[in-house]
Amino acid sequence: MALLTPTGTRWLSGILTVVLLVSMFSFVLTPVGGKELRPVPFEDTVDAGGTSVDIQRSLQEGFIIPQAEVFYSNYRYVVGYYGVRMAAAELADPGTERQFGTPLAVYVSDFSTVTPTLTDEGFIIPESGRAVGWVAADRAMYVIDSEAHIPSGPAVMPFSDRTDAEQFAETYGGDVVGWKTLQSRVDTPLEHRLARFDEMTASYQTWANQTVASSRGLLERPRSFTVGEDAPNVSAAIAAAPPNTTVYVPPGQYETTELVVTKPLTIVGAGNETVIRGDGTGSVVHVRADNVAIHNLRVAGVGDIGSRSPERANQSVNWDTNIQLAYGYGDAAVVLDGSNNSVVSNVHIKTASSGIIVRESNRSVIDNVTVDGAPTPNEGFMGAILIDGRSIVQDSTFRDGRDGIYTHRADGSVIRYNRMEGGRYGVHEMYTSRTLVTRNDARDTQTGIIVMGRPTENIVIHNAVRDSVIGIVSAGGNSLYANNTIVHNRDGLRVTGDQNIFMDNVIVSNDVGIKTNEILPANWVLRNDVVGNAKSVDSQLGPLRTWTYRGIGNYWGPLPLPDRDDDGVYDRAYEPTGTVDSRLGTTSGGTTLAQSPAAATLRRVRDVVSGLRQSGVIDTAPRTVPFHPQRLADLNMNATAGTTT
Repeated sequence: MALLTPTGTRWLSGILTVVLLVSMFSFVLTPVGGKELRPVPFEDTVDAGGTSVDIQRSLQEGFIIPQAEVFYSNYRYVVGYYGVRMAAAELADPGTERQFGTPLAVYVSDFSTVTPTLTDEGFIIPESGRAVGWVAADRAMYVIDSEAHIPSGPAVMPFSDRTDAEQFAETYGGDVVGWKTLQSRVDTPLEHRLARFDEMTASYQTWANQTVASSRGLLERPRSFTVGEDAPNVSAAIAAAPPNTTVYVPPGQYETTELVVTKPLTIVGAGNETVIRGDGTGSVVHVRADNVAIHNLRVAGVGDIGSRSPERANQSVNWDTNIQLAYGYGDAAVVLDGSNNSVVSNVHIKTASSGIIVRESNRSVIDNVTVDGAPTPNEGFMGAILIDGRSIVQDSTFRDGRDGIYTHRADGSVIRYNRMEGGRYGVHEMYTSRTLVTRNDARDTQTGIIVMGRPTENIVIHNAVRDSVIGIVSAGGNSLYANNTIVHNRDGLRVTGDQNIFMDNVIVSNDVGIKTNEILPANWVLRNDVVGNAKSVDSQLGPLRTWTYRGIGNYWGPLPLPDRDDDGVYDRAYEPTGTVDSRLGTTSGGTTLAQSPAAATLRRVRDVVSGLRQSGVIDTAPRTVPFHPQRLADLNMNATAGTTT
């Protein structure tokens, strides 16, 4: 790459001035032919909000999700919101207008055009054969805190006629309010969101600790049968043992067909010296009762059907059943099937299929388990699968195979203190909301942690991902990604989704520190240390994003920019994706050009001229010193020693 000389700098400054003058006249926002902006088909909008579970279930079951459409002055697309509450909250946030411009028109679903009723679950059913219309948001009346719900939470019900709203509230409860009051009631500042996530984290940890402590009580049951002494084989011992007792399996290898447990029982071995080996045709241990414990042994000889792939699933059934067939009904070393309050602990599994499947088994625990999968993702399957139940996976190791931990609608689960090595995804959350993923370590994966299916209120904190293709991927809303350490990956952090918080992460020595290509950026990104990456940020789609909140930005390493008032913040904004700023400190003449009058003028005008807001990222308060100096120092020390922690 040619270096910028003083002559080249002057020439480029001149070009910037010409571009600025032309752009000022070319891109000023003008009225749309004087015509009133009207709602468009919702499928033509850039949609936000609503989990995939909400959307899929509404399509399948026929209930309605209240919607909103917003036309922003500085955004070329109409934004469609699943859920009026989210639209009202975003429009109440001053950052939304700074990001997208003035809302030129806002429309919401009008339930005065139908006569809505509620199912037993609170889902909204319109009159048969009638479509829900639209009403301008500031003309509508809203029923809040009623019995109306969508799967992910309460629903706000808009009506163009106050009488209709009052009648709905009389029938189903709730308060009737106007647009301004609604915005004041649903607006949640970042500080309040963080406080809620703190409360959720503490609550989830307490629940997990209590559940694990309760599960350990299952290991203290009195011994009733010893295999080889009181019964000829494991199957016979399980059949003969009274409920709520322990079957002891001494050292040795025990060949068996599938063992089925249909009563509360504890099966305990002598550690690695006890091996239960299936015949290779199916699952090895299938639990169909509550309060069962499998403890302190090895399992091998699992069948080779790792999954019932989507091609083999019945395509005529609904989306949820297809996913369950694809991932939850294959062969596994241990299957917990409707087995609440059960535990699998101190178990070592070697399999090319799944290690443990936990299906509809609430308050179950996977603790201190090791699963060694197939050498490549294509040959293997999941280490642990959680489906349709709140469970815990902790202190376990998952090597190779496809995914370490996979979840489907396992809302409220806790995944903590695990280690994932190799494979496709370390932690793979699908359609799963309100989980805690913390203190996990993923290495040499295709993606360390990935959240998919537009879930909500997930907490992904204090994890480490290193030496992987991608570190962490978020695809959901209203979630927290904080205090993660992301080192030596191709792409460090993928910033996507709606109203997610990305803060206090340390992102070091990746090919790309942060990648963001969402068309509708509506996230908070602050207090992160993004240092020593070959490219700090890669952004190719969507408008200019502002990654600053109330004067708090991020640390991008030492920059050749002034801090004249010595307040710890550089005197001007920094654009890590900018043509000039991305080369600061690496290209001769870059600093001179960045401080030139033409470049400074371009930055100022771009704040008010929508056509100049090219795709990219801007930090209006870049930090001069790290937020987490000790964590950075520890990484540097370990890098010198040849390791990272």
